Amino acid sequence: MAHLSLRKFLKYLLLLPISPLLLLWWGLRMLWRAWCMLVRALGFKRLDAYILKKFLTTYLFLIAVIIIIAIIFDFNEKIDKLTGTGATWYEIVFDYYANFIPYFANMFSPLFTFIAVIFFTTNLASHSEIIAMKSTGMSFRRLLVPYFIGATIIASASFYLGGWVIPHGNIEKLSFENKHVKKRQMVDVAENVQMQVDTGVVAYISFFDNRTKSGSGFSLDRLAEKQVVEHLTAETIQYDTLADHKYSWTLYNYTIRKTVGARDFITSGQQTDTTILMEPKDFFYAYGQQETMTVSELSSFIDRQRLRGSAGLATFEVEFHKRFAAPFAAFILTLIGVSLSSEKRKGGMGTSIGIGLALTFAYILFQTVSSSFAINAGWPAALAVWTPNIVYFFIAAWYYHRTPQ
Repeated sequence: MAHLSLRKFLKYLLLLPISPLLLLWWGLRMLWRAWCMLVRALGFKRLDAYILKKFLTTYLFLIAVIIIIAIIFDFNEKIDKLTGTGATWYEIVFDYYANFIPYFANMFSPLFTFIAVIFFTTNLASHSEIIAMKSTGMSFRRLLVPYFIGATIIASASFYLGGWVIPHGNIEKLSFENKHVKKRQMVDVAENVQMQVDTGVVAYISFFDNRTKSGSGFSLDRLAEKQVVEHLTAETIQYDTLADHKYSWTLYNYTIRKTVGARDFITSGQQTDTTILMEPKDFFYAYGQQETMTVSELSSFIDRQRLRGSAGLATFEVEFHKRFAAPFAAFILTLIGVSLSSEKRKGGMGTSIGIGLALTFAYILFQTVSSSFAINAGWPAALAVWTPNIVYFFIAAWYYHRTPQ
């Protein structure tokens, strides 16, 4: 048995690099097993397990149904582009849809959580199961425990996958879209690029070709007390892709002028190797580039570009804060969903589901508008991204306090 289990584990381990979808399934399965062991150790009751199981199965069922519908509509809309541009079925299935599914599911995970809570809890209330639970002395706060455990599982999986797994899959997905769907031409040439590569160090390059990793018209200025103390120029510059460390460049036909007091010292040469804190990718912004970065890469990129004085960072800052705000929203929307649907209503299940859907679409609209203000109107990215969560937190608190305890 142990030998079979080891073989099964190795089989999963070998299959993981094939697709983020397999990694998503494996990660959720491992998280589920870990939580099962934890809740048993904490004295989890059969009723808690029943609620948690219903909650998560409803959540997964809704995700599966909505993803199938999304794939059908997406394929129907893009069928001409997918089949008429030379894309193979392997590329369509594994490069595009295998990465589209986890991306789409994770993007709307908090909303799927909200709908699942309302649908499942309304069903419990309509069959008087919640009344029976409260009649045994269970308080509303105690009833929330399995719901919040489920929300924790979903939020943890969403944070990990959205922060570190899905961005790698988005590289293949965006590459496929640019080639076969949107037919965007890759930008391989940059002109007149100026950036601050380090504190008091400003680089300028007149022309750079990303295909050959080389450029011309390069200069580098070092400043101290608002004065240029060293000025370097080079006719051509080449990035060393074979070096054992980043930021390795080779300068050709260079001249260095150093200013010491009132005297200038000039040196020149045909070729020299040096380290400059920049890379060829720093000269280009690709469409959807923020979606291909992990949380740590986004943070480093934003800090580096802010040091260089680069503009247009709002899109990256919004994406960075979304990686944290979206998983946190699962808790807020779970509380609203349980508080809203735990009581029997005259209109039955339709009333709770109707209110829930209205709140869901309002949240999506609110999130989209607030993010647009950060990108187009200069709002602080953190404020714009977290505002929907803050507003819905107060809505959740209001629903919670009006619900009979």
